[in-house]
Amino acid sequence: MSDATDSRQPRKLTMQDVARAAGVSPMTVSNCFRYPERVQEKTKSQVMKVAAELGYVPNLSAGLLAAGSSRVIGAVLPSMRNSSFYRYTVGLREAAAERGYAVITMIAETPAEELAAAQTLLGLRVAGLALIAGPHARELKRLVELSGTPVVEAWAGEDAIGRGVSYDVGGASSALTRHLIAQGRRRIGFVDVAGGGGMRYSMRLPAFRREMFAAGLADDLVMTVRAADGFGAGAQIIDDFLARDRRIDAVLCPTDVVAAGAIFECNRRGLSVPGGIAVAGWGDYDIGRQITPTLTTVAPFSDAIGRGAVSILLGDEAQRRGAPLLTAFNILPREST
Repeated sequence: MSDATDSRQPRKLTMQDVARAAGVSPMTVSNCFRYPERVQEKTKSQVMKVAAELGYVPNLSAGLLAAGSSRVIGAVLPSMRNSSFYRYTVGLREAAAERGYAVITMIAETPAEELAAAQTLLGLRVAGLALIAGPHARELKRLVELSGTPVVEAWAGEDAIGRGVSYDVGGASSALTRHLIAQGRRRIGFVDVAGGGGMRYSMRLPAFRREMFAAGLADDLVMTVRAADGFGAGAQIIDDFLARDRRIDAVLCPTDVVAAGAIFECNRRGLSVPGGIAVAGWGDYDIGRQITPTLTTVAPFSDAIGRGAVSILLGDEAQRRGAPLLTAFNILPREST
């Protein structure tokens, strides 16, 4: 009875099975999964098709104990509500796949959750760990250092855990402020974000103030909010700014979602945008291209940040050190200014 039962157990497929069915060598099958850049596209497509038809799934942990790490990169995100993080993960996944790696993503909305996520990923012996700048648990940096795992911190500067990869956030803030001034705006409200976020937010206000000072304009219309998302935040911002100064003629918002909420509130009040108040956002979210008027914004190329993170994690020791890696950004003037 036992032998009959055992004979009905499905045999585990091997790389050799796929190789025979696809008419290639086992090494070619291995390269298709581990080093896809080494295999011609036609051959790779055939092997992957045969593997899927057979139901073959490679054991990515094979050789893990000997090598000490896997062909998997771990990424911890504070949220997926921010479309910049979505584009960032696209860049991570694409760049990793090109090198034969996969990406495991975990969401952690608090420093404690981030620490637990990092512990889980390091326990899986990931080949590298990608973090997002922000408030971290005190123990996180020490944990990563002791693990010996390559680490990169996106949207971080000189104080990054591992090496930082970002874009010139201060430069983007300066350029956007100069754009508003060039449009004749003189009473510009700036929305600052409290509670961390690394270079994503901390570099913006100083740059705004420098440009206002250089233009001989007052920089006293600054509002601090606790969160940088939600349409309701945009409505509250317009309410508060108008209560402080009815002459305000422009608002620089921390995200496109907040900016869209500000435009909705202006429409509700019968305030013309940009005739009465110009509104600028940040992030180049899809909503900014769809609303009326279309939204002036900063495009940070977050996918390039993701790709840069992979190049650091999978590079040599020299690439994991040094000054932050900076990617490009664009100012996209649209109808709202």
